[in-house]
Amino acid sequence: MTGSAAPRAPEQRPVSDLGADDTILPFAVEPLDVRGRIVRLGAAIDDILGKHDYPAPVARLVGEAVVLTVLIGSSVKIDGRFQLQTRTDGAIDMLVVDFDAPDRLRAFARFDPARLNGGERSGDLLGAGHLAFTIDQANETSRYQGIVALQGQGLEEAAHQYFRQSEQIPTRVRLAVAQSLTGAGTSWRAGGLMLQFLPNAPERQRQADLDPGDVPLGVTVEAPAEDDAWTEAKVLTATIEDHELVDPTLSSERLLYRLFHERGVTVFGAREVHHACRCSQEGIEAMLRRFSPQERADMVGDNGRIGVTCEFCSTYREFDPKVFEG
Repeated sequence: MTGSAAPRAPEQRPVSDLGADDTILPFAVEPLDVRGRIVRLGAAIDDILGKHDYPAPVARLVGEAVVLTVLIGSSVKIDGRFQLQTRTDGAIDMLVVDFDAPDRLRAFARFDPARLNGGERSGDLLGAGHLAFTIDQANETSRYQGIVALQGQGLEEAAHQYFRQSEQIPTRVRLAVAQSLTGAGTSWRAGGLMLQFLPNAPERQRQADLDPGDVPLGVTVEAPAEDDAWTEAKVLTATIEDHELVDPTLSSERLLYRLFHERGVTVFGAREVHHACRCSQEGIEAMLRRFSPQERADMVGDNGRIGVTCEFCSTYREFDPKVFEG
């Protein structure tokens, strides 16, 4: 989870970089054996959410999902795509985020407006179902997928559960999404932090096993003692306020310094991310060619053309049915 650039202390960062948006900043706190990254999104998340005009509760959950996808996807060495997808029985029954390495993002949510009341927690919006993390490597047929059961918990807790059961790495995730006032009205901002305990001695990473569900009554399952360094790192991470993760006047470096200055924190080269959809006229035309002539005929609208709207970026395109003849 480290960058290739030479490490720098927060105060060595140029002042012009304070509050830099749409960046991923890896860091390490060596005395605590922890590594992690901070993600700060401004224009990128505002572009994604602005394409859909979601109700505020839906927009906030999509923003959380985008930040979580970047935090995890940017920590995995891939030449391809990292995807987060939920399928649930909640008001938001589907949520998809694509992170195309090294820096492209897109996302969309499918929801039932009649089931929104404006005050739902993210876990309430999702309901019961599953969350899947998928790695698609370029030029390879194999895929890796990790699945977490969703039972009313939010995305932060789902991420913790994923790392406990799939990666077995002690991990803490913080996510925040908010609207900020600008000269032109309001804009969306999002931020997040992921911290992982990676000591040289693997036995220091021991965690309590997941509840097997069949322990006899009266039997107590002893959990392994948590490492003091990880306990301290978690306590410090728990002090982060949501507004600190989305404040445009507070840089990622300064936030890390607030958290870990007593122990010493090293930051590495930041990476940029941006909103970019991979849809295209040619790609959609190729997709339409895979349908039967009758299926394409059923798609023709009153204007005699086939209209297709991209779910991710809401771009509308039209096609002449005659191009598929012959």
